[in-house]
Amino acid sequence: MPYYLFTGRYSTDALKAMVAKPQDREAAARKLIEGIGGKLHHLFFAFGDEDIYALIEAPDDRTMAAGALVVGASGTMSGGRTIKLMTSGEAMEAMKAAGKATPSYKGAIG
Repeated sequence: MPYYLFTGRYSTDALKAMVAKPQDREAAARKLIEGIGGKLHHLFFAFGDEDIYALIEAPDDRTMAAGALVVGASGTMSGGRTIKLMTSGEAMEAMKAAGKATPSYKGAIG
């Protein structure tokens, strides 16, 4: 299954709710991800621009998009993004394919 990195920022209301009543957000995320056929490897809270980073495996882009839409529609997050990741092996396959395709492309010359 493909890997994805989801990053997100909690809404002010969500942060207020978690401070007033601490909640295991990893359990909630795991339930959603498993419900769409994926696997949550890690959920990290962080300092900085993003509040959370989640490493997820999902069957395909459509499935991952569905999960991101559920989270976005919940109002829990004020922003976020999903980054598709490749394993080192997948990147090497892409490099080999690029090497084979290189002779067929002529780049623009300034």
